[in-house]
Amino acid sequence: MIPSDAGVYDLVGIGFGPSNLALAIAVEEHNAGCERVEDRVEAVFLEKQDDFGWHRGMLFANATMQVSFLKDLVTMRNPTSDFSFVSYLHARDRLADFINYKSMYPLRIEFHDYLGWAADRLRGSVAYGHTVTDVVPVVAVDGEAWAVDVITRHAGGTRVVRARNVVVAVGLESSLPPGVTPSERVWHNLDILHRAAAFDVAEPRRFVVVGAGQSAAESVAFLHERYPGAEVCSVFFRYGYSPADDSNFANGIFDPAAVDLYYDAPADVKRMLFDYHRNTNYSVVDGELITDLYRRAYAERLGGRARLRMLNASRVSDLRPRSDGVELTVEHLPTGELTALTADAIVFATGYRPVDAARLLGATAPHCQRDAEGLLRIGRDYRVVTDPTLHAGVYLQGGTEHAHGITSTLLSAVAVRSGEIVASVAADLADRHPVPAAEPWTLVTSGDLT
Repeated sequence: MIPSDAGVYDLVGIGFGPSNLALAIAVEEHNAGCERVEDRVEAVFLEKQDDFGWHRGMLFANATMQVSFLKDLVTMRNPTSDFSFVSYLHARDRLADFINYKSMYPLRIEFHDYLGWAADRLRGSVAYGHTVTDVVPVVAVDGEAWAVDVITRHAGGTRVVRARNVVVAVGLESSLPPGVTPSERVWHNLDILHRAAAFDVAEPRRFVVVGAGQSAAESVAFLHERYPGAEVCSVFFRYGYSPADDSNFANGIFDPAAVDLYYDAPADVKRMLFDYHRNTNYSVVDGELITDLYRRAYAERLGGRARLRMLNASRVSDLRPRSDGVELTVEHLPTGELTALTADAIVFATGYRPVDAARLLGATAPHCQRDAEGLLRIGRDYRVVTDPTLHAGVYLQGGTEHAHGITSTLLSAVAVRSGEIVASVAADLADRHPVPAAEPWTLVTSGDLT
């Protein structure tokens, strides 16, 4: 990664998952269309992983995407881009095969390969192995801050990267019920493939999966197939898995125009729209997978050996991890009946939550304004509203559902959203305020830290 010649980047992206990957492409394509050098956006992206990876622990062999391949990193913003999924297929010599596949929904492992293909082409814009620990305003003598220093830990030391704008896109983190701590036998579904690969029980007897959404159903199907001698118990509040609403009109909630409508709507209307359309994404399961699991359970009952057990309208009321498994109590909510179970492992497919941006923004967080509910105030261009002394731009990709709607954490919006952020950053380039130069990629060794 080549440092900024001026010692100040126009944009520093924190995190390099699909959202900031789409942003890096948008920057690349913006710069390619600039006739003047001063109109270009000089950007770098910082990623704590050593290479690109996206939910590797959930890349089941036969799992498909729940979003059309046309909602890739670029097509909704620039259909002619050579970073599209179609361009990837052509580069991999699989375009004709995919057409014959007759599906709008690629396999998840294929889409991950597409993302990696795009990330490899932009490797010169990314610094892997960099963990951001703070974002500090660069305050001038007049008290104004036109830039921030992004502090990163790397290879035993600390690097400081100066930026006029930062874009935080650190994605989601696993969410576990209160009091539940991951361990050798207590898993979150985000890591299920890694956990299963390291699982050293030759013939496990029972697994328990908690949750009612797509990830839970996929985890049940995976464990049921991988361990043909084990019982798999699915525990969830609902009476049965609920199908995702991917009907034609409901899918319009993911359209770019819907973001404008949502952003400008009154608060009560926002809540209404969000609640009405939760079943497009939250705690719902693909209809084909529901049918597949039901058929498995039916065939097992017919054969007299029911390995797949649906403990519906139930919850785990007590959990006691052991070195060789877990003991738990399942409460049937309608009757209050308690069932004691022992299992080799329990998987919590209990969802994800956006990583708190304030955690990474560090010293910059107090300059970010919040609304009456304590949520960050966000502009339509995804820029955080800051106090008058902080002129450096702080943008969020993800964690803006309260302002922009249900698409904020989904792939559906990454292409258009990234274009809007680049346009917002580029609009201020002509009036770049003088910023004191920083030594390119200032390096402080661990021995110099206090």
